[in-house]
Amino acid sequence: MKILVTGTSQGIGKAIAELFIKRGHCVVGMDRQDATIHSDSYTHYRLDVRDRENYPEISNVDILINNAGTQNEDDIDINLKALIYITEKYGVQENIKSILNIGSASGHTGAEFPEYCASKGGVLSYTKNVAMRVAPFGATCNSLDPGGVFTPLNDCVVNDPELWAQIMEETPLKKWASTEEIAEWAYFLTVTNTFCTGQNILVDGGESINYNFVWKD
Repeated sequence: MKILVTGTSQGIGKAIAELFIKRGHCVVGMDRQDATIHSDSYTHYRLDVRDRENYPEISNVDILINNAGTQNEDDIDINLKALIYITEKYGVQENIKSILNIGSASGHTGAEFPEYCASKGGVLSYTKNVAMRVAPFGATCNSLDPGGVFTPLNDCVVNDPELWAQIMEETPLKKWASTEEIAEWAYFLTVTNTFCTGQNILVDGGESINYNFVWKD
């Protein structure tokens, strides 16, 4: 199948793209950074997802995974508006089999930066909207909403022993997820799953139970 993934140069998006390639799919990636995946089954477009005037023509997308995101940098424009633009162009069409939006536990709890929470909360409701509109194609649309994940975006707290100890106090399972683990969830929700739709799947080690957010000043 043809898989379109945004934000593929690092972190969760890169892990997702690599897993789909490993399992025999053709992946098209978008990122404002250069490609870090080198495979005959991978095509990379370097662009900012906000720049919808320059979106490439990509036909017959089977699975769309909206992963591109940021914190404290035009969060609503990048995390929500661009996700909508990408979905409306490539996802809501008769060939689609599944759409997955990478949300955040903070969209459920509100326990983070204001615009970030608002952007991810918008993703949750937009997911349900899209699920209704792609259902006539037999397609699913869900959001995968991680808590703590080991990505470069989180290095500033992962590498701070005091803050890390506080975070572990707030996380019942006393661990964070790897990007590879989140990629497995993405694969399950888009390829294996054919019936769960319109849902916001929270994968956070129990972090949201405590509703406290720990970050660097």
